[in-house]
Amino acid sequence: MLQDYEKDVDMFDGLQHVSPRVTLHNEQFHYAPKNIRDKVARWIAHLAAESADFFFKERYGHRAVVLETIASVPGMIGGFFQHLKSLRFMRDDRGWIKTLLDEAENERVHLLVYSELAKPTRVERFLIIAIQFFFCIVYFLVYLISPRTAHRVVGYLEEEAIHSYEHFLRLVNEGVQENIKASALAIAYWELKEDARLSDMIQATIIDEMAHRDVNHRFANDIYGTRMWR
Repeated sequence: MLQDYEKDVDMFDGLQHVSPRVTLHNEQFHYAPKNIRDKVARWIAHLAAESADFFFKERYGHRAVVLETIASVPGMIGGFFQHLKSLRFMRDDRGWIKTLLDEAENERVHLLVYSELAKPTRVERFLIIAIQFFFCIVYFLVYLISPRTAHRVVGYLEEEAIHSYEHFLRLVNEGVQENIKASALAIAYWELKEDARLSDMIQATIIDEMAHRDVNHRFANDIYGTRMWR
């Protein structure tokens, strides 16, 4: 039922209670790499974006379905590790667990919204399963070894996602892609107007991705929060 997917309007509003404090930037920006760890994270994100360009070209609805499947993974794995850390040391998580799980939930709904639009083929569904299996293992190991790198990777992936959705929006505004009516799920989740269109869906998605970008870059900068064993 649609009400099951209604967005918690406080999902991002509560970020001021997260330590380190996260200030949201509602514009495009790029975090400049400051060390080898950042450069590796940037390279991984860029490689993922280039792969998406190669496979999907201008089919942005299908690209969104596959990439949102991947994007839904980091928040869940990060929340899992932070949950275990909180239990292990018997101390507060500083708001990280809820923030990361909210991120995973938000990306999952993005997947549901765009899958209604794109109608994935059998091949794409198989690709989703394969990529998800591979990425879950890789991201789990990266977070286990270096949480800072893991969050930086997500920050850069979100930068690439913002760029991709902005290009998608440009194609819609220019008439290259039909500006169809927004789905009932999208209208309910983002609390859009009843006459909302695809362009409104994309704009709402971009705002969400900007929040994820800021959160993960800030988390990657927090040495205390990314210490998993002390």
